[in-house]
Amino acid sequence: MNRLNPRIRLLWIVRSLITAAVLAGIAFGVGRVIDPAWLPAWAPAVIFVAFGGLGVTLAVLRYRVWRYEVREDSLYLERGVFTRVRTVVPFVRIQHVDTSRSPTERFVGLASTVVYTAGSRGADVSVPGLTPDDADDLRERLKRLAIRSEGEDAV
Repeated sequence: MNRLNPRIRLLWIVRSLITAAVLAGIAFGVGRVIDPAWLPAWAPAVIFVAFGGLGVTLAVLRYRVWRYEVREDSLYLERGVFTRVRTVVPFVRIQHVDTSRSPTERFVGLASTVVYTAGSRGADVSVPGLTPDDADDLRERLKRLAIRSEGEDAV
């Protein structure tokens, strides 16, 4: 099983700290503008520490369980902290494959490979935390395997 690039932890941690800072800022703004008696002055700091700590913990745990593997006839993904999700994408179901790089992914030198499958809306899976070269290689490999399996029946 393949692991994600360790830099994805940094990206997930920074995203969670930004979310914690926004929530703490909202609490600070409410405390300054409305000044409710039930909101103590130290509440923004507690909110930042609580949500930031939870986000960092979840990012580390998420990295530990995220795995993917290109098998003989499918792409296998395993992920999830609270709910373990195992996804098998047969090559015959793949419609197209993209490589994407969000601004934050570009900042840390990472990319994602997105696999779109036949099915209902939202029928896609993403493999985050890859180097740009690894994401391109995975995209090309999945494309070749999907083309080769076109003559087979879906699982």
